[in-house]
Amino acid sequence: MSYLAYLEAATDALRRVTLTQGPSIEAAACLLVDAIATGKSIFSFGATHSFITTEELVYRTGGLMLVNPIYPHGMNLSVRPMTSTSRLERVVGLGSEMLAGSPAKEGDVLILTSTSGRNAVVIDMAIEASRRNISVIGITSLSYTSGVGSRHPSGKKLADLCDVLIDNCAPLGDAAVEVPGFVQKVGPLSSVTGCAIVNSLVAEVVARLLERGVEPPVFMSANLDGGDEWNARLLAENRDRIHYMD
Repeated sequence: MSYLAYLEAATDALRRVTLTQGPSIEAAACLLVDAIATGKSIFSFGATHSFITTEELVYRTGGLMLVNPIYPHGMNLSVRPMTSTSRLERVVGLGSEMLAGSPAKEGDVLILTSTSGRNAVVIDMAIEASRRNISVIGITSLSYTSGVGSRHPSGKKLADLCDVLIDNCAPLGDAAVEVPGFVQKVGPLSSVTGCAIVNSLVAEVVARLLERGVEPPVFMSANLDGGDEWNARLLAENRDRIHYMD
């Protein structure tokens, strides 16, 4: 049955992430822990569906308060016509301008997600981050990006421009399930594995912060008793690097 085929494909992709991406997740956690412990800020960006990974990180129960979204203006699913998102993410120079317009500065960390890794917006943002001495954690699909060319004049892809690269183990084209009698595969995997990756990264960061004696600024559900008070205290204590409250 096709629904079982998708669930099996998702389970297999998560298993491959578990078996192959541990060293990269640990290296990414080290970058984030060092940034948090030294008073730096964390940012996250992805265009269109890759922004789902950022949304999973930001203002989320059990998530780090310190992850600041760089909004993909014109490249998220609230834009009309929605097809314009695919054109805008290919505009050369847009990514560098978006980073320049953010509060990100030297010593901060930027999480960039792009499953294909080929479009100009993330490539320019990664290049600009390197120029500003901002560390880049890239989340991409190595199977996908190795099967397509770059759409950037440099010929680079996101995978070429990261300090730490995490493979989300999605297939070329992202969709994973063949339905008999239909030519196009269905059932993309990048959101499933991407969200799992960033949540596993948060878990590792929190554990390492505790080892350093640093209280992790983590959201409690506002629907739990005491949640509002918990969140208000930690938001106030870390206000100088939580830029999405402005």
